[in-house]
Amino acid sequence: MASVRFTVTPTKAEDLPGLSDTSPDGSSRSSARVRFGSRESVSRSEPLSEASGAVTTSAGTAGAETPDRSQTEQGDGHAKLSNVYINNSHGVDDDDFYDRNLALFEEEMDTRPKVSSLLNRLANYTNLTQGAKEHEEAENIGEKRKPSKSPQMGTFMGVYLPCLQNIFGVILFLRLSWVVGTAGVLQALCIVFICCCCTMLTAISMSAIATNGVVPAGGSYFLISRSLGPEFGGAVGLCFYLGTTFSGAMYILGAMEILLMYMVPAAALFHAHDEDGEEAAQLNNMRVYGSLCLLLMALLVFVGVKYVNKLASVFLACVIVSILSIYTGALVSAFMPRPFTVCVLGTRAISGHAVGDGPCAKMVLKEQVQETEANVTLNGTAPPLNASAPPPPPTESPTHLWELFCSSPQPNASCDSYFTQNNLSEIQAIPGLGSDVITENIWSSYLSKGEVLEKRPLPSPNIPHPPSNRLPYVFADITTSFTLLVGIFFPAVTGIMAGSNRSGDLRDAQRSIPIGSILAILTTSLVYLSSVLLFGACIEGVVLRDKFGDSLRGSLVVGTLSWPSPWVIVIGSFFSTCGAGLQSLTGAPRLLQAIAKDNIIPFLRVFGEGKANGEPTWALLLTALIAELGILIASLDLVAPILSMFFLMCYLFVNLACALQTLLRTPNWRPRFSYYHWTLSFLGMIICLALMFISSWYYAIVAMVIAGMIYKYIEYHGAEKEWGDGIRGLSLSAARFALLRLEEGPLHTKNWRPQLLVLLKLDEDAHVKSPRLLTFASQLKAGKGLTIVGTVISGNFLNSYGESLAAEQTLKQLMEQERVKGFCQCIVAQKAREGISHMIQASGLGGMRHNTVLMGWPHTWRQSEDTHTWKTFINTVRVTTAAHLALLVPKNISLFPGNTEPCAEGYIDVWWIVHDGGMLMLLPFLLRQHKVWRKCGMRIFTVAQMEDNSIQMKKDLATFLYHLRIEAEVEVVEVHDSDISAYTYERTLMMEQRSQMLRQMRLSKSDRPRERGPAGEGQELHAASDQHRL
Repeated sequence: MASVRFTVTPTKAEDLPGLSDTSPDGSSRSSARVRFGSRESVSRSEPLSEASGAVTTSAGTAGAETPDRSQTEQGDGHAKLSNVYINNSHGVDDDDFYDRNLALFEEEMDTRPKVSSLLNRLANYTNLTQGAKEHEEAENIGEKRKPSKSPQMGTFMGVYLPCLQNIFGVILFLRLSWVVGTAGVLQALCIVFICCCCTMLTAISMSAIATNGVVPAGGSYFLISRSLGPEFGGAVGLCFYLGTTFSGAMYILGAMEILLMYMVPAAALFHAHDEDGEEAAQLNNMRVYGSLCLLLMALLVFVGVKYVNKLASVFLACVIVSILSIYTGALVSAFMPRPFTVCVLGTRAISGHAVGDGPCAKMVLKEQVQETEANVTLNGTAPPLNASAPPPPPTESPTHLWELFCSSPQPNASCDSYFTQNNLSEIQAIPGLGSDVITENIWSSYLSKGEVLEKRPLPSPNIPHPPSNRLPYVFADITTSFTLLVGIFFPAVTGIMAGSNRSGDLRDAQRSIPIGSILAILTTSLVYLSSVLLFGACIEGVVLRDKFGDSLRGSLVVGTLSWPSPWVIVIGSFFSTCGAGLQSLTGAPRLLQAIAKDNIIPFLRVFGEGKANGEPTWALLLTALIAELGILIASLDLVAPILSMFFLMCYLFVNLACALQTLLRTPNWRPRFSYYHWTLSFLGMIICLALMFISSWYYAIVAMVIAGMIYKYIEYHGAEKEWGDGIRGLSLSAARFALLRLEEGPLHTKNWRPQLLVLLKLDEDAHVKSPRLLTFASQLKAGKGLTIVGTVISGNFLNSYGESLAAEQTLKQLMEQERVKGFCQCIVAQKAREGISHMIQASGLGGMRHNTVLMGWPHTWRQSEDTHTWKTFINTVRVTTAAHLALLVPKNISLFPGNTEPCAEGYIDVWWIVHDGGMLMLLPFLLRQHKVWRKCGMRIFTVAQMEDNSIQMKKDLATFLYHLRIEAEVEVVEVHDSDISAYTYERTLMMEQRSQMLRQMRLSKSDRPRERGPAGEGQELHAASDQHRL
């Protein structure tokens, strides 16, 4: 039977490096260290104290074992290490394991430890990402586990080679030569340099984040989500998943292009009957074969990734051999030109399929064969032949090209004007390093769709060639530009996350990830830059611009440069692109599974499930469906910019995460990789953003809209996660900055709005007595400004702490139901009056303080024998007045409409009697902003004495409301002096003051700007100075 030993050792917090930043609740944990050690098949002869789950407590005496060392247990004759961390199953020394396994990204290590990676036993090279089990919850302690081997991969096998294989791909073999020929050597170097700078700066930021903790399965998703929060992490994680999925589609399309154009062209199912149908037939062939290839790859991944793993070394060898053959061929071309020629008419390239095996000429000399047939005479004898007669002279015979350019095969046929004025010639396709062809290729040659490929330096007659003419030229298939080439080339530099995705398989991830990733980027950048120079210096420009090798009879352009045979590149690139497609279909479902298991996006939960061994079955199915959409596009040039957007967005947020963490100087930001700076991260972020809009501005907008929609969805419907992310730290810094700014000067009346302190009363069962009070507050605020909901509990704080927490929870639930965005506060005091006074005085922080108190009216104070009710109310009025705050007391609050009861008609009546600075005008205006009161009208009643001019007063008040931009009906009520009490008369605005105020509204236009301050806008929201008079 199994045995479990728990050892509790008191340890100081400072003895555990990194504990403060790896455990969110580290401040509240016990200072004791808990050791969990499990043994299997313990001998029955062992002492009972060791064979049973005993709990041993070490008091830390001098003779006690040092808590920083592991206990060695004997079971079945094998020594086992019982480490201090429950997820340390690799047998690494504890001192070394502190820095490696106390991860920034691990959550609650004592309750949710991470299990070892699915592929951490693979000692040989593999390019697979970590398994899905890396992010699963830990198994039960009593459950049997197989001992796992410690990770053995170093920098070269674990990071460098996987990054190389992920970065090198289909673009290098199929599109880089075309990019060089179209953009020219200088602009091609600029494109490659910008893209490589983007990935290098991103790799520096990624290294800083990755060395700040262990990155589980999910790679870049965990880098971003644990640094920028679940909203950004989920949005960018899904974008990165879509990019990885579309990259799988791009690799499959590249493999099918190699197969159907360069390896087995006869395998095409669809054939064009005319020139216009060639493109459609080609796309249909790509769709059919691409879908079949995707199905086979998905089945291979579904059966098991171990088969993909066995092919990883083969695919890597194909990539390396193909690149070496290019360099070898470039060097050989300097001494031995390659046997490839291109037929040109004047300056225009002729399709090699049209030339075929025939000569590149208009006419060929054909010898006439002497007739040997004898004319038979009547007696059957033939006349004797003249043996000494000379043979007939050779004649010129039209070639197949003549028949294509002319109306008939006759020498006197009418031909194309350009064909007539120019001669056919053959030029070397690979002049070699010794030639000066680089001077021709150094400048750009952008073409529009349908233009003919031409050899630029040669003089050409100015005869326009209509694109619709069906002549055997080589045409440009798409309109090219610098921005288009950037979007097509950028996928060639992606794949830099391969090292960070495999941190669990590395012997020392903190050291291997930065070194391996940066060295891989330097190597690939050097290869790309040198390839641009080699292509420009070795290959003819018109051949470089020939994307599909039509001028070379359908040969791969890069293959013509390779040595010893073009088939080295063709076969090597085919298998390398197939391998890259398999890796994408393997990694993308695991990324989606990691996002689903975080449970931040509810509708993705089903994709977190999989087979018993953790393989993401449903995620693989979704990945295959999305990849099929990319294959249905059927064009490598159209799919490449799509995945460029998603990768660029991911890299942008990796740089943002590093810069944000560096600038905020959070305590847990202590990466081991120290060669970073926030300026480099910001520069990388700017380059990523610029490349997004340079390559395709509409794709960039679509990608941002998708990410924004996912962000808002997670914000409103996603699960609450607290990962100590940088956005929370940024919010705290921004809040502190804003509060300090509010303290700099007094609030202007234009910016005044009610900042409410809502006083609620709870009954004996901790239920709110007047919930409609909070409903009215939500309608009044409409989600704007500050709202503090408070209550007072009578008693002693030491004895009523739990009750206060329950009251706060009740208030939070009520605020959530009423959709009130604000804060709740519960104060425990001996007397309710004292608690209310303290709350009115101390609520808020700095400039974010309340200026209006909202409380209910004591309904039964006349019938109640308890005098505390009305005394508390009177005391609250006095305290509010003393604090110079406005006081709102709604009566019959239970009759007010709820948030689900909109008023279809009715009026909001305002009795403007007491001079309140305009607050009574403002309150109904704010109420009408809410959907409940939106259809209600507004009426303003004012009181006039008998001797006042009521008609003129009504006109003046209407003019006053017009300038305040408030729509309301005006009513004047005449009242005798005997009907007005002395107290009310004193508190009423004097007729002289009111008349003076209304006369100011009738000023001339020249005087109005001068008087506008005290008479116009100042009266609109003057409640800030006199709101205490309400």
